[in-house]
Amino acid sequence: MKILLLENIHDSGVQILKNANFGETVEIETRKQGLDEDDLIKALDGVSLLGIRSRTQVTERVLDNAKHLQAIGAYCIGTNQINLDAAALRGIPAFNAPYSNTRSVAEMIIGEIIFLMRGLYNKISSLHAGEWIKSAVGAREVRGKSLGIIGFGNIGSQVSVLAEGLGMRVYYYDAVDKLSIGNAVKMSSLEEVLRVADVVTVHVDGSPDNANLMDDAQFTMMKDGAHFINLSRGHVVSLDALHKHLASGKIAGAALDVFPVEPAGNEKTFSSPFQNMPNVLLTPHIGGSTEEAQYNIGEFVSGKLVEYMMAGSTFSAVNFPRIQLPSLKNTHRLLHIHRNVPGVLSQLNSIFARNSVNVVSQYLGTDPTIGYVIADVDKEYDASLLEDLQNVSNTIRVRILY
Repeated sequence: MKILLLENIHDSGVQILKNANFGETVEIETRKQGLDEDDLIKALDGVSLLGIRSRTQVTERVLDNAKHLQAIGAYCIGTNQINLDAAALRGIPAFNAPYSNTRSVAEMIIGEIIFLMRGLYNKISSLHAGEWIKSAVGAREVRGKSLGIIGFGNIGSQVSVLAEGLGMRVYYYDAVDKLSIGNAVKMSSLEEVLRVADVVTVHVDGSPDNANLMDDAQFTMMKDGAHFINLSRGHVVSLDALHKHLASGKIAGAALDVFPVEPAGNEKTFSSPFQNMPNVLLTPHIGGSTEEAQYNIGEFVSGKLVEYMMAGSTFSAVNFPRIQLPSLKNTHRLLHIHRNVPGVLSQLNSIFARNSVNVVSQYLGTDPTIGYVIADVDKEYDASLLEDLQNVSNTIRVRILY
C-alpha cells in the first residue's frame, strides 16, 4: 500500500498510518508542499490513500488518473479543494476534521478583536522603530461592544461564547436556523447584523454561493468605524470593496487570514494591496495552526482513514452515505459501492443466494448519488463471487476487507 501525505501533515497522523495493521507493506511518502494538478497526477501513481490540506486541488482530472486511490483525507476543516461528487462517483470517500481546530481559530479571532480595538499594530510597530507614542486616542475596550457573527457553526458559536466572556454583546446570522448559545441574539438577516456590530467576523463555508458575500453594499451597511475579520474562506470577501472602505475610513480596521489566491508553500512570495496598511492585520492562513490543533487533526483524519480501510466505516465521510458497523469474527466483510439506482441490492442478494453465501449482517446506505453496502458473510464461498459482484450493473467499486 502506498500513502501520499502533502502539505506537512502533523506527525501524529503519520504515526497512526504507520502503526495501522493493514496486513501488507506500507510505503508512506510525506511532502511539505502542495502539488499542482500535473504533479499530483504523477505522484498519485499506485497511491491508495491521499492526505492533503487546503492548497492541493483534487480535481476530476486528478481523480480520473488516480486508479488506485481508495480514500482522501483533508487534514483541515474545508473540503472545497476536493471535487467531492467526482470522488464519490469513483468510489472514493473523503474525510475531514470539522472540529479539531475550532478552539484555535476562535482564540485567534478573540485576540484579533482586542488587537484591532486597541490599535496595537501602530503601537507595536512605532515602538520597534524607536517612537514612544503613549496615547488612548482610538483605543477602546471590547467590553460592551457588539460582535456580529456571520455563520453560527462550530467556530462561530465558540467565538460567541468566548466573546460573551469578555462582556461583548453578540448578534449572529446563519442561513440555516441555529439555536442561540448563551445570550447571543439571532438576527433574521445578514444586513441586520452588519448594522449593529462594532466588529464583524465571518464563518461560512467555501460554497461558490458564498463568493463575495461581503461586497461593497455590505461594507456600506456596516457602522462607521467598525472592524472586519475573515478567517473563513478568501473568496467570500471582495478585496477591492474592503480596500475601498478601509482607505476611506468607513472600516476602521480589518484582519485577514485567508485569501482568494494563496502561495503553494512557505518558499513562495505573497503580494496583496493590504500590505503596509497600518490598520490591517495579515496572517498566512494560520487560524488553525497551533500544535494542539494540528496534532488533533492528524490523529482524527488518519484515524478515519484507517477505520475505512480496515472496517469500511464512512461515518465521518463528507461525500458518502455514513455507515459504521462493528467488526464480526469468523466472517468476511464485503463492500459494494454503486450508483444509487433501484434494484442493486436485489441483484447483490441474488448473487449471494446463487453462490450459496450465508449473509451474517448487511447494511445499505444511500445518498442522492451513490449506494454503499457493507455485508458480512460466512467465509465459505466460491472464488467467482467477487467477479459476480463486480459485474452487477451500476457497480463503482467492490472490496473484500477481511
